[in-house]
This record gives sequence, structure tokens and C-alpha cells, in this order.
Amino acid sequence: MKVILFDLDGTLIDSTEAILESFDVAFKTFNQKTPNDSEIKKLIGLPLDIMFEKLGVDRDRVWDFVDAYKKNYRKISTQKTKLLPFAKDAVIEASKFARLGIVTTKTARYSKELMEHFGLMDKFEVLIGRENVENPKPHPEPILRAIHAMNANKEATFMVGDTCLDMVSAKEAGVFGVGVRGEYTPVDELKKCANIVKNNALEAVKFIKNI
Repeated sequence: MKVILFDLDGTLIDSTEAILESFDVAFKTFNQKTPNDSEIKKLIGLPLDIMFEKLGVDRDRVWDFVDAYKKNYRKISTQKTKLLPFAKDAVIEASKFARLGIVTTKTARYSKELMEHFGLMDKFEVLIGRENVENPKPHPEPILRAIHAMNANKEATFMVGDTCLDMVSAKEAGVFGVGVRGEYTPVDELKKCANIVKNNALEAVKFIKNI
């Protein structure tokens, strides 16, 4: 049976509003100027600690900023996150012919709460989040951990994601990477790192079904 692993942000969900607000709260908590939205958006997909460091926060203060971010994100995530168009259909269609998992750099606990909020968590066998691995995407560890947890076959496993972090992780793990167009990674860049690029998660699922 085929196995499909989904990324979350930009692939199934749009939590941009919640992410940007939480970054703003974190920087203001420590009386620092919040970077432009565009600077933050291009880093979405990376772990929070790495994002803050790339945005100029001193390494020894990064986790203070992460804590401030999470405190706010936890309060607003379900209200300010929405499913992307076709995402629910994609998950339901995929569940008819494949076993499903989630591989994200978001905190697993919050990711589970979000997917339960959308009524989709029961479609997934595993959810691998930031706290479940030492090395997040683009390292292959998160995908390999999901494959191991599901006792899955690499040759029958597909990774669906919207960034090169997802696609490089897939390639390094030895699985087929299906890129989906999103707002965080230019499509020309995505085409260079994905095996194939589709317009959305539902198109990706239909492609996987037919190969």
C-alpha cells in the first residue's frame, strides 16, 4: 500500500497570519523591531530557533524568543489558521488508497491540535514534529522516522510539500518528492528540487494515485 507524508504549512494549512502575529509579539516582548513580513515568510518551514537566528536574534537569546512566540501562537493558532483550498479533499481522497502521515517542523503538539480542530487527525497514522527529531528538514531524519514508525516501504512512500526543505528531505530519505505551489517558495526554485510539481495537494494526491 502507498504511503503519503504531508507537510503542513503551505501544503495543507495556511497559518501565515498566526505565524506573523506571533513573530511580532516575540520581537516586541524584547523591545526589538519586527522584521518585514517578507523576510519572515521566506523562512517559513525552518524550525523556529533557526528562523529567529536568521532574523538577527543572538543565539543565546533565541529560545526566549521561541517561548514568547509559542505562548502567543498557542492562543491564536486555531482561530487564525485555515485549511488551504482542496486540502481537505486531498486528505480524504488520499486516505482511500494510501496510509497517511504528517512530517512538519511545527511543534507536534500544536500540529495535532490544529488537525483535530479541522477534523482530519484521524486520517493520519503518525505525526512527526520538531520535538520528535534531532535534525529537522531538510535532513532526512523526520521522513525516515515516519517511515520507521509506520513500518513502511520507502519505494512506496511519497512526500508532499511546498518547499525545498521538504523535497531535499525526501530525496535524502530515498522517497519521491511531490512539490505543491505555495507562497513561501518560488515555483522555479521548487521545480529544481522536487521530482514533480503540482498546483495543490489534491493534484499531488491524484498524481500519486495514478502512478
